[in-house]
Amino acid sequence: KVEEVLSDGCRILTFHHDTKKEISADKRMTTISFSNGDVKKIMPDQRVIYYYADAQTTHTAYPDGLEVLQFPNNQIEKRYPDGTQEIVFPDHTVKRLYGDGLKEIFFPDGTVVKVEKNGDKIVVFSDGKREIHTEQFRRKEYLDGTVKTVFCSGRQETKYSTGRVRIKDEKGNLILDKK
Repeated sequence: KVEEVLSDGCRILTFHHDTKKEISADKRMTTISFSNGDVKKIMPDQRVIYYYADAQTTHTAYPDGLEVLQFPNNQIEKRYPDGTQEIVFPDHTVKRLYGDGLKEIFFPDGTVVKVEKNGDKIVVFSDGKREIHTEQFRRKEYLDGTVKTVFCSGRQETKYSTGRVRIKDEKGNLILDKK
């Protein structure tokens, strides 16, 4: 290795495989430049910023355990110490994955999707309508209070806010229409 000490006190170490290590005069910041174009910076606040040249991706690790990845398409991923992950997509959709298996997706139009560990899904649309999807049924809840449920057997049940109930069998044949 070759070591240079600059007039400002900064030290530059050059290794035989073209890796360079720069240490600030106050020894609080270190930058390592690798021959493949990758760059690793250790900041005074102990953040470690690693830039992957081939992938054009930046990975920042914070002292508290938070990790943030920034991709060239503007996608950002955050990994929290508790196991939670948050992904912000280029279209501003946000997906959160929790350690207990819960998944939440927030769409730019205000729609929110929650997926439980068991696969049950609740969709809340920006206008207030809701859908619930389970292994046993799919249910739509309308703003006027109407609830339509389609069971896995194909049977359909619609309960209107007026009290009317309609039930159809798996072939779509009306079997009950109570007003």
